[in-house]
Amino acid sequence: MLYPTNLEQKVNFQKIKELLKAECSSGLGAEYVDKVSFSSDFRLVNKLLDQTQEFLDILISGENFPASNFTNLNPYLEKAKLEGAFLDQDEFHEIKLSLQTLKGCIAFFSKFGELYPALGQLLGLVLELDLGLLKAIELVVDEKGVIRSNASRELQLIRSQIIYEEGRLRKVMERVFKEARAKGLTPEDSAITIRSGRMVIPVAAENKRKLRGFIHDESATGQTVFMEPEEALDINNEIRDLEYMERREIIKILTQLTDRLRPSIPALRKATNYLGLIDFIRAKAKFAQKTESVKPVLVKERVLSWTKARHPLLELALRSQQKKIIPLDIHLGGQDRLLVISGPNAGGKSVTLKTVALLQYMLQCGILIPVHPDSKSSLFDNFFIDIGDEQNLENDLSTYSSHLMSMKYFTQFANKKTILFIDEFGTGTEPQFGGAIAESILLSLNKAGAYGVVTTHYGNLKQLANKNQGLVNGAMRYDVEKLEPMYQLEIGKPGSSFALEIASKIGISKEILAYAKSQIGDERVRYDRLLTQLENEKNQYSGLLADVQSKERLLKTRLQEYNELKETLESTKKRYIQEAKQEAKRLLDESNKKIESTIREIKEGKAEKEATKKARQVLEEFKEQVKPEKQAVKEPGVKVLSGKIGEGDWVRLKDTGTIAQVLHVRNKEVDLSIGDLKSTVKLARLEKISQTQVKKEKKTKATSGSFNANQKLMDFSPNLDLRGKRGEEVLSLIQNFIDEGYMLGIKDLRIVHGKGDGILREITRNLLRTMNSIQKVEDEHADRGGSGVTLVTLK
Repeated sequence: MLYPTNLEQKVNFQKIKELLKAECSSGLGAEYVDKVSFSSDFRLVNKLLDQTQEFLDILISGENFPASNFTNLNPYLEKAKLEGAFLDQDEFHEIKLSLQTLKGCIAFFSKFGELYPALGQLLGLVLELDLGLLKAIELVVDEKGVIRSNASRELQLIRSQIIYEEGRLRKVMERVFKEARAKGLTPEDSAITIRSGRMVIPVAAENKRKLRGFIHDESATGQTVFMEPEEALDINNEIRDLEYMERREIIKILTQLTDRLRPSIPALRKATNYLGLIDFIRAKAKFAQKTESVKPVLVKERVLSWTKARHPLLELALRSQQKKIIPLDIHLGGQDRLLVISGPNAGGKSVTLKTVALLQYMLQCGILIPVHPDSKSSLFDNFFIDIGDEQNLENDLSTYSSHLMSMKYFTQFANKKTILFIDEFGTGTEPQFGGAIAESILLSLNKAGAYGVVTTHYGNLKQLANKNQGLVNGAMRYDVEKLEPMYQLEIGKPGSSFALEIASKIGISKEILAYAKSQIGDERVRYDRLLTQLENEKNQYSGLLADVQSKERLLKTRLQEYNELKETLESTKKRYIQEAKQEAKRLLDESNKKIESTIREIKEGKAEKEATKKARQVLEEFKEQVKPEKQAVKEPGVKVLSGKIGEGDWVRLKDTGTIAQVLHVRNKEVDLSIGDLKSTVKLARLEKISQTQVKKEKKTKATSGSFNANQKLMDFSPNLDLRGKRGEEVLSLIQNFIDEGYMLGIKDLRIVHGKGDGILREITRNLLRTMNSIQKVEDEHADRGGSGVTLVTLK
């Protein structure tokens, strides 16, 4: 049950319909938009939402789905159902394009039906369709909508004859025209042209008697006539007869093709409905993509729990002004069914009410809504709303009387399956009586178990909501210092109108305000002052809480980084100790073998002086081999040379300190030789150094390189997060990331760019394709990010 009759206009749903129609690619989809209606059938609404959500997934995935030729075939089918009637070639061309679209839809869901079950079920509308009809039409009508010459043998012969006769006619006309021009009978710069479908020659009017033929037309000035020469009359007549024969043969072909189509008319009508339905669902999905809408969790128990809800029309309007909307969090359910929102004028009370009303109505019409995916919603049988001025001069109803008529309807029909919305409850008459009546009505609606949102300025309604189960207060937050609304709903406390504060800020005299306070009463002033104080404290503590939460998040991040680093260091330490033990064991074993061998040689030589001396020398040489190298003193930093970098120069990478030699210089990129490796880097990342300094640097690297490499390896992360970066920022980040990974010998890298509009993904993939060090690029597994993450395998 809906109230009033113009409910869709009240909640601005008509504008939503207009935006949906704009997303449709045909009139078929627009017709379905006009049929959209409110429903409380859980299974139906759930199915409609699933269909739209699945099509939204198709749009996001970028899968190739038919996007055009959703044509209304019903007028053509109505014409074709009459025996003896035939469709022309243009009409068959439209049918052919629609059948190709249908074929594409069937092929898509036959392949991906398991991924999109709700949409796949719609294929039942086209199961009876004979796709052999498409092949029959394609044999007759070509890609441009013209009857093919090989549609029949007779047509092919006729068209061949026409081509032959037109060639003969052209030769005759060119000969006659050439002779006429030589005799000076034609105007200057004239040429053979067409009049009444026949080839003619322009002749000066004074010379028309000098050329035998038939005059078809004359110029606007009368100075030129267009004549068909006598020699061309028979040929033109022959061509005209052939054209009539061609037309009769085409009609025969089209009649036969229409007879072939006629038995498929019922199936084609269903297929037309399918095309309209798919176009309509796609329009809803495209609208959802623009408004970032989703399907909330639909539950059967009465609850409305939304986070980050946004009014789609308001958000689109703000987006066009480069502004952002402030999301809304709201919860209705259990003992908090009727929300009474209070607060200052222009503070966002009505916008909040209209947001909840519009989104609930959209949801029950099968349209995705802009909320967080974890939000919960249920369906209501009755949807009542009282917004705006319904003054009716014909029935002699005042504004307040019209509101009372709505309240009468609400109290008569409201129940536990009702959701209602009342804006500025109780206004329009004397506040003392209006507040009392509104209080009584609110109690009645609460007793009926109804759900909904009510906005008011009346203090007695705030107190009523504070004392009764089922009712809950809500306040629109307000910055008292700046006297600006914050457009944030806070559930659990009433809001102040801040009337005295606003009046004081504007500059109303103290005497006037003092008199107003005396009329209001000390108790009421203290109550309002308390609300103001609470709002100030709320704003202060909200700022402190946000600061603490930010620091806590930073602390958690640093703690996680510390733990990861500690784990890496421990792992590296254990590995180095294990390697050292293995090396020590190897050296000890080898040393023992050498000593035993030396002792054996001395014994076998019977302690001869020369043999003993030689054995001792071999042992001393081995001791030198296993003796630890002395740690070299680190040389001062490498001196950077000025001048242009050229082929053969030695350079150092600024960010990594790696020494390399230049192989080739190409514009802003340089091919380098780094030991046995080759790499391409940006010229801006390099600095030129001398060969003398290279030797010193290499010597220093020889003694300390192991430490630097290990440190680099520990500092390097195989994950690169580009989310939130601009396009021009990511290029250098990706280049450095790949170069470092390649030099450190890490084979598998991971780049996180997100899905979004796909811009970062496209920039990343295009850059990776140009790098020689990359072996393979692919999407991450769907459970771990899918197309929002690029996996890179290095050579």
